[in-house]
Formats: sequence, C-alpha cells, structure tokens
Amino acid sequence: MILVYTDGAAKGDPGNSGAGIFIKAGDNHFTYSIPLGILSNHEAEFHAVLQALKICRKEFPESILSFRSDSKIVVDTIEKDYTKNTIYRSLLEQIKEEAKHFPHFFIKWIPEKQNANADNLARQALYLE
Repeated sequence: MILVYTDGAAKGDPGNSGAGIFIKAGDNHFTYSIPLGILSNHEAEFHAVLQALKICRKEFPESILSFRSDSKIVVDTIEKDYTKNTIYRSLLEQIKEEAKHFPHFFIKWIPEKQNANADNLARQALYLE
C-alpha cells in the first residue's frame, strides 16, 4: 500500500498557489512541490490530490493508494461523491477518473499537525515557477 499525504496552499484567495505531496512507499519517501498558478486555497487542495494521483499512476501503477489530507472539504467531497460547487465538481470528476486506474483508492482526513511534510512542500511550491 502506498501512503500519500497531500496539501495545497495559496497566497491570497485566490492567489499564487502550490501543491505539496509526500509519498511513503515501503521504506522510501518521495516529495513533490508543484506550482499551480492562481487558485483559491480549496482549489489548490483538490489539485494536490489530482496531481498526486497522476504521479502515482506513473510511479506506482496498480498499487493500492491510501491518501491523507487535512482538507475536510476535499475529503468530504470525495467520500460523498458530491458537491454543489461547479469548480469542485469538475475537479472531483477528474480525481474519480484518475482513481479508476488503481485497484483501491482511499482518502482520510487527518489533523493539520499530522500533515506537516505535505504542508511544507505546498508552501515551498508557492515560490517555484
């Protein structure tokens, strides 16, 4: 099972944004800081999950994925498979499409303090171009 921690950050709302992804695969750790452009913080959180799924599809095909996020809106939207927000709905559909490539995809909410690695990576992404 691959453990994936994701976080999004934005300077402003909307503003310059980034995604942080911390992946644990056995004894190995992989880190990603990805600039996302101008987005809201919530949009950045969704994009972080989407980017992580794309990375996993390339690096860990056919693996069981267990995601962790400190964004309740992202976790609730994915778990309930529903949102009224049209922007989030589009991102949810993209996430669902990427998740189809794996035998199992789980997402769980965790407190912010348990997501420090992904948070730091997302903040670093704010300064990358």
